[in-house]
Amino acid sequence: MLGPVETRSVSPVFVGRTDELHTLNDTLARARAGEPQALLLGGEAGVGKTRLVEEFATAAGRHAVVAVGGCVEIGADGLPFAPFSTALRALRDALPEEFAAAARGQEEELARLLPDLGEAGAGRHDEQGMARLFELTARLLEQVAAEKPVVLVLEDLHWADASTRHLLAYLFRTLRAGRLLVLASYRSDDIHRRHPLRPLLAELDRLRTVRRIELARFTREEVGRQIAGILAAEPDPARVDQIFERSDGNAFFVEELAVADCDGNCTGLTDSLRDLLLVRVEALPESAQRVARVVAEGGSTVEYRLIADVAGLTEDDLIEALRAAVGANILTATEAGDGYRFRHSLVREAVADDLLPGERSRLNRRYAEALEADPTLVRADARVMRLASYWYHARDAAKALPAVLDASVVARRRHAYTEQLGLLERAMELWDSAPTEVRSVLRPVDCAEVYPPCGCDPATTPLRYLDLMAEAAVAGRFGGERERALKITKRALRLLEDDPDPLRAAWFWVQRSRLVQAQARGDGWQELATAQDLVRGLPPSEVHAEVLALAANWSMVHRPGPEAFAAAERAVEYARMVGARDIELHARLTLAGLKVHSGDTETGLAEMRQVLRDTLAEGVHAVAGRAYVNLPSELQSVGRDGEAAPLLREGIVFARAYGLMDSEAWMRGNLSESLYSLGQWTEAAEVATRATGVGHSAKPRGAGALRLAHLALARGDLAEAGRQLAAARAHWGTHDPMPQLSLPLTRVALGVAAEEGRIADARAELLRALDVGFPPGTQRYGWPLLRAAATVEAEARTLPAARAGSAEILDRLREAARTLATGAPLWQAYDHWTRAELRRAQGMDTVDDWSPVVTAFEHLDRPYQLARVRHRLAAALLAVGGDDERDRAVELLRLASVVAVHLDARSLADAVTRLAQRARLTLTRTPRAALASADPAEALGLTSRERDVLRLVSAGRTNRQIAEELFISPKTASVHVSNILGKLGVSGRGEAAAMAHRLGLFPAETLPAGATP
Repeated sequence: MLGPVETRSVSPVFVGRTDELHTLNDTLARARAGEPQALLLGGEAGVGKTRLVEEFATAAGRHAVVAVGGCVEIGADGLPFAPFSTALRALRDALPEEFAAAARGQEEELARLLPDLGEAGAGRHDEQGMARLFELTARLLEQVAAEKPVVLVLEDLHWADASTRHLLAYLFRTLRAGRLLVLASYRSDDIHRRHPLRPLLAELDRLRTVRRIELARFTREEVGRQIAGILAAEPDPARVDQIFERSDGNAFFVEELAVADCDGNCTGLTDSLRDLLLVRVEALPESAQRVARVVAEGGSTVEYRLIADVAGLTEDDLIEALRAAVGANILTATEAGDGYRFRHSLVREAVADDLLPGERSRLNRRYAEALEADPTLVRADARVMRLASYWYHARDAAKALPAVLDASVVARRRHAYTEQLGLLERAMELWDSAPTEVRSVLRPVDCAEVYPPCGCDPATTPLRYLDLMAEAAVAGRFGGERERALKITKRALRLLEDDPDPLRAAWFWVQRSRLVQAQARGDGWQELATAQDLVRGLPPSEVHAEVLALAANWSMVHRPGPEAFAAAERAVEYARMVGARDIELHARLTLAGLKVHSGDTETGLAEMRQVLRDTLAEGVHAVAGRAYVNLPSELQSVGRDGEAAPLLREGIVFARAYGLMDSEAWMRGNLSESLYSLGQWTEAAEVATRATGVGHSAKPRGAGALRLAHLALARGDLAEAGRQLAAARAHWGTHDPMPQLSLPLTRVALGVAAEEGRIADARAELLRALDVGFPPGTQRYGWPLLRAAATVEAEARTLPAARAGSAEILDRLREAARTLATGAPLWQAYDHWTRAELRRAQGMDTVDDWSPVVTAFEHLDRPYQLARVRHRLAAALLAVGGDDERDRAVELLRLASVVAVHLDARSLADAVTRLAQRARLTLTRTPRAALASADPAEALGLTSRERDVLRLVSAGRTNRQIAEELFISPKTASVHVSNILGKLGVSGRGEAAAMAHRLGLFPAETLPAGATP
């Protein structure tokens, strides 16, 4: 028997949406031009989002590869990364060669998103694991779309799992290259105040790179055209008015009402939305209604073979039922032809809501039993998650508990930590309901890996409820669900009060320490101290080693001293004893840093380099990322920015390759600091700006904001300095004060206050820092602060409002300066500078005070600081008087002016100009006497190596030729050239050569045969 005649409910005519299509086409054009695009499409259910996307995708397919993936709803669960998995599979099918080339070498990691690539690597699970996967995905898409335009469509974002939302946000923030358009759609009417998508939409709205379209309902005219398309005839205007009034312009409701009217079912319809949606379902034969109910509970899309097993119909009856449902436009076949889905999710939801509770659990049981009997009924990558969902909604704890735990392991392997947390919370919910015989066969080795064995065999020891809590706490921390993780650790520690286990309790206290710091609840020390008390006196263990390593690192950044040193040494010892290699490497890195702080600089730096080599060789990426932050930072602390900068560039490449977002942000902040010191301020600003956007956590992003504040202050932009200072403070908060953060903040805040004439506020900033003091190892931050404060006092010496309290401030500064170490040339230079400024604050500074300062900075790669102290020495020379002193002052001021102009250091440039005008000096000519009395290269602050490089630049050599002649790398040659340009205050190699010629630095030399002049 033939099935029912098909009812046409979709208009063959695409109605309206002219503006929206124009926006979509415009974004595609931009993407095709090589500018990645991100677009959000929102609208209420049934308003026409899918139809618009289909029309656009069809047209876009002529110029681009279109890959579509939809968020999947299985019961109450979204499958991790489902839309990305589907879209990437389609992209791989469309561009197999390009995809393979882009994924080469990273297949194991990318298999977490696309299992077709093979088995996902075991890897290490840490807070950066998800970020690593996200970075690889972004780079994959950029490379695949390098030549051929790609449109990545992600539908039904309102159903997206947390991991999908996080990945989408990452892509929207970080995509910088490729002919790529990412288009995501969602139901706006589903986004209530507590919907998890709402914060993401708010975040994306703040990104200037993301465009958003809100799809409006149809007008009365558009409704009429839609009905005409459905009926293939001009409709009665009165019926159009009636349908428009009842549908309120919602495209899907227009279709349903038009078809109902055509079928004669419109009379007597209630105004209930669900009733309207169920009208055509209830008009189907009973077998077709039965199949619709089965499909509604099976998920967004259900495989044909699975439907056949669950529906309990003969094959002929099933096909007839499906034909009826498809003919009535209730169901539609999938593009692959292997399953069915509801044509519109609103109808599926209405059918599912109409199921009775017992009916729902019975259907889920039948789905689970069918899938257990024949696992090939669904794709392998979705099987475990769907089975867990079916058994859970079947309300069978004995079957659901092991299934949910299996699914949690799959989620963890895919770095879908938020989904893992949700599944573990379900497992904890099911724990007491599951029979003892079921729980007794579960093993930690199978479903829990974060808590160290500590004397027990995870392969034979039964799984404990606390194992689930430990796994859930870490999943929450890794997935950003820290509040949920904190609650779990609190419950766990309460349970451990009744059943004491010092090692396990210490482990949970360590988790709380990390969580309270991440949540800005405190500095985490109280929790770490509690953990230390619990492990004290116990035999060495992995937990014990971790507690000591974390305590040492905490002390290094908060309260460095002998206790931190001792804890780090014991952590290394314990970690080696128990074979905890990662912990050992962490502790060795901390110990090496403490050695640098204590004055054993070369030993500490050598050990840090060795740790970096070891971590890279062993693939311990998290520790390698930390080494790439800490080693350059310690080089910077002793004034070796020229060595730090290339190492930081190398580290940034490494961090991006492995998705170490926080490490990358710290590295960029540190690189900006080095570039500032080396006189490369334009790039320093660019790097710092990038640092504010790449970090996963707040503190790393604060480093970029602080660097921008410092730059703005030096350039005289006080408004921008204030804004960036506020941003840095907001990122760092007040809950976890660290000298490495608080002292640089105070330095900038003091400078801003002083420049704005708020001397009292500047002093208040200083006194707060002096009251806290400078812990051992913080001289790199203490000296610049003391120097800045001394400069403020010197500048304010003649102000009546500053006289009161000045003597006390100067005494406090002298006292603080006596406590800071001067073991590095940079610290010695700052010591000389600070003392000279203190004498200037009393009106007692002389040439003898400033000459040693200039000499000290001439041996350091710090052109801006050198220019500032040259300005001060020039002032002292002019105060002496005499022709020789004036000539020398002119040359010093000229050099300072060139640097100030080159760096756009407006405050310094203005100060130099004012001093020259007061002394009636002209800075446009170079006094011969000054150059005759001193080495011009030395006066310019050039090192011996930079002098060699400038000689070759003047001879027309390229960086590669310079490298070959001086036996250095081209990269090092480039760094030297950049430093030289900064010190000379010129913008190019030609200007540098001209200045060298003008100053007579290199008398006519004979070039080797064959050399290029």
